[in-house]
Amino acid sequence: MKKIAFLFVTFVLYNCTKTVQNYKSDNIEITKVSKHVWQHTSTLETKSFGDVPCNGAVMVNDGKAIVFDTPVGKKATNELITWVQSELNSEIIAIVPTHFHIDCLDTLEEFHNANVQSYASEKTIELAKNNNYSLPKNGFDSSKEFQLGTTKVLVSFMGEGHTKDNIVAYFPADNVLFGGCLVKSLNAPKGNLADATVSEWSNTIQKIKSTYPNIKIVIPGHGKSGNSELLDYTQQLFQESSL
Repeated sequence: MKKIAFLFVTFVLYNCTKTVQNYKSDNIEITKVSKHVWQHTSTLETKSFGDVPCNGAVMVNDGKAIVFDTPVGKKATNELITWVQSELNSEIIAIVPTHFHIDCLDTLEEFHNANVQSYASEKTIELAKNNNYSLPKNGFDSSKEFQLGTTKVLVSFMGEGHTKDNIVAYFPADNVLFGGCLVKSLNAPKGNLADATVSEWSNTIQKIKSTYPNIKIVIPGHGKSGNSELLDYTQQLFQESSL
C-alpha cells in the first residue's frame, strides 16, 4: 500500500513540475510566450504573398485550454490538438476564429471532429457563410468572456480594421493580447487589404490600447510577437495611410 501511495505522489509531483518544451515539426511550431499562453504557427500557401506563416494562440489554465484561430492544414491541427491534450494535459474547451479568413478557420472541422466547441462573432459566421467556409457552431455579438478555471479570457470586437469582423482576445492574468491580423508585427507591410477598413484601423487599435492599458505581450496574426510597440507600430502605419 505504501509503495502505491509513493508511486502516486511521485506521478503527481512529476506532472506538476514537468517543464513543457516548445514544439516544432514540418507542419507546425508551438512556442511559449508567457506562463499560460502559447503561440502556434503554421504556413499558408498563397498566390499573392507566397508562403505565409500564420499565428494563432493557445491560452491554458487549470487543465482547460482555448485555441484562437485554427492552424493551416489537417496535420498541423491534429498535432496541435494532440499536443495540448498530452503535453499541457488540458482539455480544449473552445476554438475561436478571430475573423472569417481561411487562415483563421481553415481546419475548423478537425476541432469539431475532436468534440471541441467552436465560437465566433455573428459577423464572422455571416461572412464565413457568404464565402462558403466552415462555420463556427456558436455565435456571440460583440464580446464574450470565457472562464479558464480561476482566470478569465476576454474576447471583444473593438472595431473594423483588417476585416469588418476582426476580434481580439485578452488574457488579463498574463497581460497577453492575441491581436490576430488586426495587429502587425514590427516593420511588417500593410498586407492583405482586400476586406480591410483602412480608415478605421488606427481608431480600433487606439480603443484596444485604452481598454487594456496593461498589455505586456502582443501576438500578431503574422510575424514575431512582441510588446505594446506592435500596437503603436500598427496604429502609426494606418494613420499614415489615411492622410
